[in-house]
Amino acid sequence: QVQLVESGGGLVQAGDTLRLSCAASGRTSTAVMGWFRQAPGKEREFVAAVSQSGGMTIYADSAKGRFTISRDNAGNMVYLQMNSLNEEDTAVYYCAAGNRLFGRPSRLATEYEYWGQGTQVTVSA
Repeated sequence: QVQLVESGGGLVQAGDTLRLSCAASGRTSTAVMGWFRQAPGKEREFVAAVSQSGGMTIYADSAKGRFTISRDNAGNMVYLQMNSLNEEDTAVYYCAAGNRLFGRPSRLATEYEYWGQGTQVTVSA
């Protein structure tokens, strides 16, 4: 069984930075890890994902150039560094793990089996 716990969310101003953390337990060393977000009234959307080794990353267009996903397999942690935040980034951010992706990062939420409870990020103008 895999458990994921996110932290690091909060209320910030536009232009600020935040680093989200995801503490993983269970069989995650071989898992693809991803970050998704869901804003009020909207569907959950992909943000970023990283391969098992950390050598391959993919990003949503909205995250490219501003967000960086990374992982520390020794510490069972996944991070999302978010820079130049704007109001459109306001959402609940979820960490996800996929053990059936054969190391290939995916943008599809349905391909991740495990999810955290989410952490709220609110960006004010």
